Amino acid sequence: MLNGMTSEPEQRGGAGGPDAFQRLWTPHRMAYIQGENKPTGPGAGDGCPFCVIPSKSDEDGLVVARGERAYAVLNLYPYNSGHLMLVPYRHVADYTELDEGETAEVALLTKQAMAALRSASGAQGFNIGMNQGDVAGAGIAAHLHQHVVPRWGGDVNFMPVVGNTKVLPQLLADTRKILAEAWPS
Repeated sequence: MLNGMTSEPEQRGGAGGPDAFQRLWTPHRMAYIQGENKPTGPGAGDGCPFCVIPSKSDEDGLVVARGERAYAVLNLYPYNSGHLMLVPYRHVADYTELDEGETAEVALLTKQAMAALRSASGAQGFNIGMNQGDVAGAGIAAHLHQHVVPRWGGDVNFMPVVGNTKVLPQLLADTRKILAEAWPS
């Protein structure tokens, strides 16, 4: 027995033969897999969630901080707890399309995100970057967004490697509240 899990075969009542695998269900991932909340086209009026989020309350939109030209929002499908995205309000697809003010504010929000994540969760490192275009892996290529993913020593374990599953220990609403309170002014 390891962490409450036994090595006894799971009995699944008509859902196939028993085996030694334990199941960790992550039904919220189906929304991402099925493309829920993805824009129908490249325009700002094509259901772009990054254009819709600023009109919501911080709690409903999972917004952690708002600037004049960009905002920080939690990723609905995070790689780690506290996975933030820094998004310009203006609907632009490419980094070269940002004006100087937007570029500066995304940079400032990046620094503030790192400080808040260190303060709130003791993050020891970060993956920071942008995927530019569909072929580069951008989930929503039409609206630029920069990822800030907090990292800790030992945060990579067997779950993503063997189980293709990421275990997140905190609800997004709770993470948003903690980070918003830790956000530097």
